[in-house]
Amino acid sequence: MDLRQLNYFVAVAQTRHLGRAAEKLHLSQPPLTRQIQQLEAELGVQLFKRTPHGMELTPAGEELLRDAQSIRSLVAQAAERAQRVGRGQAGRLDVGVYGSAIFGLVPQVLAAFHAEHPEVELVLHHAQTPAQLPALRQGRVALVFERMLPEEVDVEVELVAREPLLLGLSEHHRLAAQDRVDVATLRDEKMLIGTSPSIAAMTLQLCRAHGFEPRLASPATDIVTATLLAAAGLGVTFVPGSMTSVHFPGVTYRPLQSRVDAYMDLHCFYLRDNGSPLLAALLQTVRAFRTRFAPARLRTRRSGSPGSATGLRSKPRARPGGQVE
Repeated sequence: MDLRQLNYFVAVAQTRHLGRAAEKLHLSQPPLTRQIQQLEAELGVQLFKRTPHGMELTPAGEELLRDAQSIRSLVAQAAERAQRVGRGQAGRLDVGVYGSAIFGLVPQVLAAFHAEHPEVELVLHHAQTPAQLPALRQGRVALVFERMLPEEVDVEVELVAREPLLLGLSEHHRLAAQDRVDVATLRDEKMLIGTSPSIAAMTLQLCRAHGFEPRLASPATDIVTATLLAAAGLGVTFVPGSMTSVHFPGVTYRPLQSRVDAYMDLHCFYLRDNGSPLLAALLQTVRAFRTRFAPARLRTRRSGSPGSATGLRSKPRARPGGQVE
């Protein structure tokens, strides 16, 4: 018994007439009659009673009709779901994330995606940076949100947002009373950093740009731990602007007064040859988000391009007459 036979059977059961069923199916009556006879022979039961007025279902036929209608409905639903997944409108999407990327910006991106694609199940996987690329290549995640900027030939990288750096410090710290903290005044402060090489490099560069070597405290496992240690008064730490959306008791954030523009980038990356419609749909949301949170000149940056997840840029100098160079 196959779907074609079930469709033939349902047509006859609904019309109770071979001729009308054949017309509905765009068949001649003899082939339809043979199909019904073959189905009855295969099942070993009589499905219809022939009467002068047409076809009447037997108890076995009534039972088969209920099941056949359920099966046809399930098949139609399966086809529709497959089509929706193929169009990026439904299914499951596994996303990797680590560290401060989970705060502020990524939830906004995922919330916007969910609003547009409510039938897509989003599953987040939190893992440290070294585990993200293997997860990507093994198909356990389709896309990763990270601060790092991988340079792998099979990985495509897109900028999600560029955030200003802030100073995270205890609310009881002497500098917490200031509206803006001059980086040069951090000369004697213990600097808390995570284990990320890019964060450490950024801290060194920023401090050196202001004429001093940072006093590094014991490294924290990640930026969240560094922020919690700062709240305890064990040092200060540089954090991306989106950390202000997270309330840690005892910590406060202050903008930086700096000789250079200091920032931290959020990227997403994925396998270059991944043709998933669900991934494509998420990337559409990411790109729409990027137009609001990234400088125009950076919106198309890809893997292998110059740049890093954190960085410094000299501020423009004013020329006479107020021009900027």
